[in-house]
Amino acid sequence: MSGRRVAGIGQLGARLALAFVAVALAAIAVNALLSAEILGGDFNRLVKEQERGLAGAAALASAAAYGKMGWKHADLDSVYALAGRADAGVRVWDGAGRIVGSSPNFTSLPTSHARTMPVIVRGAKVGQVTTRFDARAAGEMVQAFDARKWHSRLIAAGLAALIALVVSVAVALPITRPLERMLAAVRARGAGRRFIRIEKPRGVGVIRELLAAYNEMSHAVDERDRLQRNLVADVAHELRTPVAVLQASHEAMIDGVTESTPENLESLREEVLRLARMVDDLQCLASAESAALQLRLVPCDMSAIVSEAADNLRETFAVAGVRFEQRLTSTMVRCDAARMREMVTNLLTNALKFTPRGGRVLIESGPLDGTRVAKVRVSDTGVGIPADELPHVTERFFRGARSLEMADGSGIGLTIVDELVRAHSGELTIASQPGAGTQVTIALPEADSAESRRLPLLRLVTGHGS
Repeated sequence: MSGRRVAGIGQLGARLALAFVAVALAAIAVNALLSAEILGGDFNRLVKEQERGLAGAAALASAAAYGKMGWKHADLDSVYALAGRADAGVRVWDGAGRIVGSSPNFTSLPTSHARTMPVIVRGAKVGQVTTRFDARAAGEMVQAFDARKWHSRLIAAGLAALIALVVSVAVALPITRPLERMLAAVRARGAGRRFIRIEKPRGVGVIRELLAAYNEMSHAVDERDRLQRNLVADVAHELRTPVAVLQASHEAMIDGVTESTPENLESLREEVLRLARMVDDLQCLASAESAALQLRLVPCDMSAIVSEAADNLRETFAVAGVRFEQRLTSTMVRCDAARMREMVTNLLTNALKFTPRGGRVLIESGPLDGTRVAKVRVSDTGVGIPADELPHVTERFFRGARSLEMADGSGIGLTIVDELVRAHSGELTIASQPGAGTQVTIALPEADSAESRRLPLLRLVTGHGS
């Protein structure tokens, strides 16, 4: 990076500086062209006015010389002197067109720069005066004017370029330095140094936001990588035990250590079914994580979906000896009916697993009091969740201490529910007390406010909520 820096401000800074200087010089050039056009015309008009004025003055001086005595006794020296001071020459004619007199240099001056004015005395024309001007004098005046003009323009251009350079450097540094820091961080990350962050992002406006966004993006990518690594490790850990049992049991049968009895085969079948359930759960989780791209959100009556899911599990609750109650109120929400049914089924199945025989599970649906939100709430009288485990119940493959004793499972049921709730822009609330039971609430925006309302994604609290 240092080898590519120009004047300490980097290539981008150098380009900005050159752009500033180019703009300043272009402004000077445009101004010069416009002023040359305008001032050139003004200067020519000024020269013509001066020539006209001098010719008029020579005519007046000739009229004064004519006086009362006429051209015969007229003294024209004052007329010649007047013209000589302007490097001009004059010739005076009488009324009949005869030459009265000429200045010494009259014939040497070009006829192209001549003006003829009448000599008026007491309202009558008594003759005329022709004044010739030195073209070289006018050209020298123009050249001198142009020389001074371009000299001043060159000085102005130099000052403008210097000022533009100083201003551009001052402006470029707050822009280029943060961008170079970000470029260095991106290259370092591309080289494998994923821990690189931009410390104390500085810059003007959007550049500071860009640096902060890079840090957030890097953190999000690192977090996703960490979750993926953990997922692979968790899957490997969960699969290792049933695979090891299957391998050991099969080898024992092959070696003749154990017999292929129905009991042993049934044990192997249970391990295969456990693997199948785990694969199904992983497939459900993957599907839930991508649900935001697959949901078909349409207005649905939440109570009808809950009732259908509950009816499918009513016999299962009866066999388990757990009392199952429903309190359903019609409420319209925008949701994917199949995914909603999956969430309700998952919560009811989970509650059944951790509620002992003789316990109770209650499912409620309807509007949340005083809000434009619809709720589905599953309450049980099961073993409850310890406070230290409660923040982790939606993590992949998490299984609490009591869950290992009471139920089999992969530990991703609530993870699937959490992902589906996120996909529906809803809120998942879990409250529990050990020994008193657990209450899980899903809150979704009602149908008429689903597009505009966005709820927090996950809130975990201890104790039963309202």
